Amino acid sequence: MWNYIVRRILQMIPIIIGVSLIIFFIITLIPGNFIDARAQGSHMTFEQVNHLKELYGVNEPIHIKYLKWIKGAVKFDFGDSFTHQAPVSKVIDTFVWNSFTIAAIAFLLELLIAIPIGIICATRQYSKLDYFFTIIALVGISLPSFFLGLILIKFFAVDLKILPLAGLDTPGSNYTGFQFLFDRLKHVILPAFVLAFISIGSMMRYTRTAVLEIIRQDYIRTARAKGLSEKVVIYKHALRNALIPIVTLIGLSLPALFAGAIITESIFGIPGIGKIALDAVSKRDYPLLMGFSMFVAVLTLAGNLLSDILYAIVDPRVKLK
Repeated sequence: MWNYIVRRILQMIPIIIGVSLIIFFIITLIPGNFIDARAQGSHMTFEQVNHLKELYGVNEPIHIKYLKWIKGAVKFDFGDSFTHQAPVSKVIDTFVWNSFTIAAIAFLLELLIAIPIGIICATRQYSKLDYFFTIIALVGISLPSFFLGLILIKFFAVDLKILPLAGLDTPGSNYTGFQFLFDRLKHVILPAFVLAFISIGSMMRYTRTAVLEIIRQDYIRTARAKGLSEKVVIYKHALRNALIPIVTLIGLSLPALFAGAIITESIFGIPGIGKIALDAVSKRDYPLLMGFSMFVAVLTLAGNLLSDILYAIVDPRVKLK
C-alpha cells in the first residue's frame, strides 16, 4: 500500500502544477486589482498609485509574476495578503481552524445520524418510518442554510436566550480551560447544527440506496437461509459492502472540512476561512484568494487519495497495486 501511496503522490505533482497555472492565470486576468480598488474615493495621486503597483509587482509581465509566485508556493510562501497585511499562509492558518471546528462537528453528527437512519429506512422500505425520514431528508436538502440559521437564531438566541447570537467567543470574556471549551461549544452548536441538517439528507439517501442494493444480492439471501439473525445479516454482511460508495463521500468531504461555509459563517458572524475568502474576492486580495484556492485544490487531491485507501480498508477485494 505504501508504494501505491507514494506513486499517487508523485502523480499529483503535475496535476498540482496544472491547477496552479489555471488558478493563477484566471485570477490574474480578472479586471482590476487591490491598489486600484483602494485608490477609488481616496486622495492618492496618480504617482502614488503607480509607485504601489511597482512595489507590489502589479505591472510585471504575467509569466514573470507566475514564476515568482510558484517559486514561493513551493516553499509554502504565497505572498502577503493585502487586506490583512500578513503572509497568506499565516492568514489561512489563523482562520481555517475556526471553520474546521464547526465543519468537523457537523460532519461527525452527519455520520452518526445519517448512516443509522439510512440503514433503518432500507430495512423498512416503504414503511411509515421510511416515508417520515424521507420527508425530513428532502426538507434538509431543500432548505436554504441562511433561512434555517435565521430561524434558529430567532428562537434559541433572541426568544429563549439560551444560546449566543453570533461569534465564537463571548465578547470581553477571558475564559480558560473548561470554561473556554464550554463557551466555545455554546457558540458552535447552532452553526454546526445548520451544516449537519442540510447535509444529513444526502448522506442518508446514499446509505439507504446502497443498503437496498446490497440486501437484494444472492449472498444476503443465502445468509438468511442459513438461519443467521437479521442484525448479523445487515450489520456484518450487508453494511460493509454498502459502505463502499459511502466512503467516496467521506473522502470528498475532506476539502469541505477546511474550505469553510461562506453563508453559514456570515450569518453567525464566525471569522472562518470561507468568510475571509469571500472578503478577498470583493476586496481584490488576489494573493490570499490564490493561496486559498491552491489549499483547497491540494485537499481535493488528498481527499481522492483517502477515498481510494478507504476502499481497500472497507473492501478486501480491492487491491492497491
